Amino acid sequence: MQWNKAPGRAPPPPSDPQSYVADTRPEPKDLSHHLSRATKTRQASSIKQFYKYFQIPGIGQLAGGLPNNYYFPFDTLEAKVARPDRWQPTPNKPVDPSADGDPDELDGVKRRVAGLGMGAKGSPLNQPEDSITVPHTTQQKDPLKKIDLSTALQYGTAQGYPPLYYFIRQFTQQNLHPNCPYKGGPEVILTCGNTDGFSKVLQALTNEWSEEKDWIRDKEGLLVEEFAYMNAIQGAKPRGMNIAPVKMDDEGMIAEGKGGLRDVLENWDEKMGKRPHLMYTVTMGQNPTSGVLSLQRRREIYALCSQYDIIIVEDDPYWYLQFPTSTAVNTTTTSHPANQSFNPDISILANGEPRPEGWKSSGYAFLDSLVPSFISIDTDGRVIRLDTFSKTVAPGCRLGWISAQPALVERILRITETTTQQPSGFVQSLIAELVLGPDHEGLNDPLGAHPLKGGKGGLPTGQGWKADGWVRWLEGLRGNYERRMKLMCSTLDEGRHLIKSGRRNSLSTAINPSSSAAAEDEEDQDEEWAVIETTPLYSFDWPVGGMFIWLRINFESHPLYSLYKKTAQLPRLSRALWIFWTRKPHLVLVSPGSIFSPTDAIREQEGWKFFRLCFAAIDEEDLVPTSKRLARGVRDFWRIRDKGTIEGLLEEDEQGTMVEGGGGVEGENGLVQVIGPC
Repeated sequence: MQWNKAPGRAPPPPSDPQSYVADTRPEPKDLSHHLSRATKTRQASSIKQFYKYFQIPGIGQLAGGLPNNYYFPFDTLEAKVARPDRWQPTPNKPVDPSADGDPDELDGVKRRVAGLGMGAKGSPLNQPEDSITVPHTTQQKDPLKKIDLSTALQYGTAQGYPPLYYFIRQFTQQNLHPNCPYKGGPEVILTCGNTDGFSKVLQALTNEWSEEKDWIRDKEGLLVEEFAYMNAIQGAKPRGMNIAPVKMDDEGMIAEGKGGLRDVLENWDEKMGKRPHLMYTVTMGQNPTSGVLSLQRRREIYALCSQYDIIIVEDDPYWYLQFPTSTAVNTTTTSHPANQSFNPDISILANGEPRPEGWKSSGYAFLDSLVPSFISIDTDGRVIRLDTFSKTVAPGCRLGWISAQPALVERILRITETTTQQPSGFVQSLIAELVLGPDHEGLNDPLGAHPLKGGKGGLPTGQGWKADGWVRWLEGLRGNYERRMKLMCSTLDEGRHLIKSGRRNSLSTAINPSSSAAAEDEEDQDEEWAVIETTPLYSFDWPVGGMFIWLRINFESHPLYSLYKKTAQLPRLSRALWIFWTRKPHLVLVSPGSIFSPTDAIREQEGWKFFRLCFAAIDEEDLVPTSKRLARGVRDFWRIRDKGTIEGLLEEDEQGTMVEGGGGVEGENGLVQVIGPC
């Protein structure tokens, strides 16, 4: 029988099932027909099967080829760590800017970041801290509570280090996805980050295809967004998969309309191969566009995936970075009484959408305010979600987890047993000690060499953060990234127009030289009143989630646009702007939209119009000046009316003087990168 935690109570230990209630949810569907040939034939590791016997008290272990843990060169692992309340959260609901109690908030933030040098009081390096200690050995017998180096640095199970695995599993089922509609909720398995997780999903659910050996009817496909995280795409292409892009809007993938999911599936040309049965999507803080897929849109997409038997792979490294501020800014009727986004009596999500009535609470107002995962509506068990510590702790952790129905996780477990085996024990033990802390006293070295101290968690008391501290840490991170986002967006808003003043006709000629002097002569020369004209240079939506701003450049208004359009060379104009930004005095490096284009057609038709800016990685005190330099760079680029200047920039780049070893992108001192993680 499956069991579910009784509402309002912490889960009792696995050995004490009292206060549990029967789980009456339906079983997930059998999706084994989607498994690859290799995955169907995988068996449990014969070596890993022995590991469960290692836990028998008093057993003389002569079976496993394990090194002796007292020969490990590490006696303890110790680290200085942040307190979970280090950063200040932001409100969970959209706040009408006109009704905000702190109208000078942005000015206050700007003043604060002005004093963020390494030695300044406000520096991240000068915040209250605590320490954690992972001991060599503990006397704790329960493997779900035992955190020490003797176990963490030893060979372990493919699910992950037991204490951390159990915490993540419980957090996933009870806090992240309490409304999962199938029995038991999602199972989890730890990974070496989301890239590793997606690689294993591809192995589990797709067969490699070769043009030389296989029929075209067997060629598999991957549904992706029109603009996508290309690392994932580049992992699928070598397997011989078709990449099938689906049209997007400001939320993300669209279900209906031309180029939408229904259109792609209904009109699939089987001469290209099989209709795709796998979708890869980043639904929260979409990379690169930063859209957040609404719950309503998720229902529409899920219905189509259920109809066409498609498995959804939901890659969500930015799930906790949802910004109510942007919902307020992007809503044009913020002060209208009918706009529920600002009605304090209505329970809403960060994107302004009503929270479904009757849904279970996660136990945390912050988590309840976030747009939920596809797992919350996954009646079939066809969603595989990828989570990571890369954005909540650090990318170098290479630690994450997969959540999916148990049958799919079991198959991925078999892949893990004979590939990565498990994530780094160093990382798992440090994260486990930080979050869980010790439930035990230390144990002296039985060899008598020296005493070994017990463990110490991430709180001043020596206890771990637990779920309360972990959620508070996420709230603070969201707050800091939201403030960064507001700084960059407000600065870019201020510089998005080219402003010119003068006589009406001279302005038209200045902005568009194709208006000839002859046309000017036809104007009444007495009409010399002063006028001001503004030309929008770029546009963007304030990101509702993630770490990026998706900037569309209005190349149509550039003086040389018609010339480059006539020769079908508009991507060269875009490339020249990218290079121009890297030159003094601008010195800004951004990601061109072309590198997020999953097909050549999208790259040539749409990708060149966009650039992705990352407000996460840059030092906070550099946010405003760098954003100003970027905006000024666009204005200065619009003053270039000589094609030779543009071609000169491109020639330098093509000859390598703007790359490694030259004086440009790699060689310029002071060049600020707002590329961020790809």
